[in-house]
Amino acid sequence: MAKAMGDYLIVGVHTDAEITKHKGPPVFNEEERYKMVRAIKWVDEVVEGAPYITTIETLDKYGCDFCVHGDDITLDASGQDTYRYVKEAKRYKECSRTAGVSTTDLVGRMLLLTKQHHSCGEREYEVDKVQSGSISKDPSTHSPWTGISQFLPTTHKIIQFAEGKEPKPGDEIVYVAGAFDLFHIGHLNFLEKAKAEGDYLIVGLHTDPVVNHYKGCNYPIMNLHERVLSVLSCKYVNEVVIGAPYSVTADLMDHFRVGLVCHGKTPIMPDVDGSDPYTEPKSRGKFKSLHSGSDLTTQKVVERIINHRLDFEARNKKKEKKELAAYEALMKQKEVRIS
Repeated sequence: MAKAMGDYLIVGVHTDAEITKHKGPPVFNEEERYKMVRAIKWVDEVVEGAPYITTIETLDKYGCDFCVHGDDITLDASGQDTYRYVKEAKRYKECSRTAGVSTTDLVGRMLLLTKQHHSCGEREYEVDKVQSGSISKDPSTHSPWTGISQFLPTTHKIIQFAEGKEPKPGDEIVYVAGAFDLFHIGHLNFLEKAKAEGDYLIVGLHTDPVVNHYKGCNYPIMNLHERVLSVLSCKYVNEVVIGAPYSVTADLMDHFRVGLVCHGKTPIMPDVDGSDPYTEPKSRGKFKSLHSGSDLTTQKVVERIINHRLDFEARNKKKEKKELAAYEALMKQKEVRIS
């Protein structure tokens, strides 16, 4: 949405120190976040170490006409609006955030070990029906803007993220499949290398029950619809197969004219019948194992959260308290205007 408001999108990414000071400990470190933001298909330029409080001087330094942010309240360490200066100067625009998707939400799912965000049964493959509901009523993690909630998927949202381009005749088509849960730098590096193996990259995403079967616990942390949007936002990805079969079949390879199937260095779990899910591409001589160059996995991301559980719980409580104070102040302003 921010890119649609202009012609060139510059994204400022804060340092770990700035985020910790104003918001709480980040899940991904600054180097990981710099690379991940650069890989978003709509981003033209990244400013590393951008100040947490956006000023007119910052906009002018990088030749920006205005600043864009979501419609959630963002406060600094003192409890003041982070964007107060650009708002006063009328150089601020707002867009609607993707409902139900936030770092706080995902952290809550990890800490509470919930499964209610999974799409199961008749909803396993759905992307066209709006779903809503609270997956937790825990007051320590719920707030009006960043509390635990369920993502609202629609086909319109999927279309907004999709590239919509078909492969050209003669293109080498590469296929990869997996959960791609809590999209991180390991996934990004792997997709970058997979795309380098050909011209057109298709990513098959397994449904929530399938992922839960081979990963257990309350995985995936992100449901299918959230994972679809995460992967589609990556500039290396051309197409996504929603609810791809766990085993790469002959029909799938022939239908998409797949020339190469790649998999990372993570262990390959057998299918429900005990078979190798990559038997077909291996028999055709069209399978390749790739190393992402990163040792970060979804499990390690979760471990980061669990190991710093108290820090993140404190962050959530502090954030909710500041948001509530800001909300009450906003309501008082409206009452004054009405009277």
